[in-house]
Amino acid sequence: MARRGVPGEIVERVLDRYGEVGLIDDVAFAAAWVQSRHRGRGLGKRALAAELRRKGIDGEVAAEALSAVTSDDEEAAAVALVRRRLPSLSGLSRDVQTRRLVAMLSRKGFSASLAYQAVRSAVGADDGVLPSL
Repeated sequence: MARRGVPGEIVERVLDRYGEVGLIDDVAFAAAWVQSRHRGRGLGKRALAAELRRKGIDGEVAAEALSAVTSDDEEAAAVALVRRRLPSLSGLSRDVQTRRLVAMLSRKGFSASLAYQAVRSAVGADDGVLPSL
């Protein structure tokens, strides 16, 4: 509205009214955003928190929304991402596969320890080394 030259007083009244009728609800938005991006894109909590910050969501509201994602949910998402990506890495050495998978998970907002755990879990190896594909 500011770009269209609407006076600040009117903008404030309109936004207040939107809040009153429930059209502006940061809590609901944050919860929906976290669920959508976690399930749809497989993002980890760190990436989701960064996205919510960029969207202007308060830290407490973001933390509440992020609490809906359990550690089991995060691990399952990471393992699913690894399983989906693993076939495309079949011609590479084990070290390169591991490095690329962990880097991908890191970019998606997963911690390094969870990334390595997900790689081990996805391939069913307890020693952290991927089998030859």
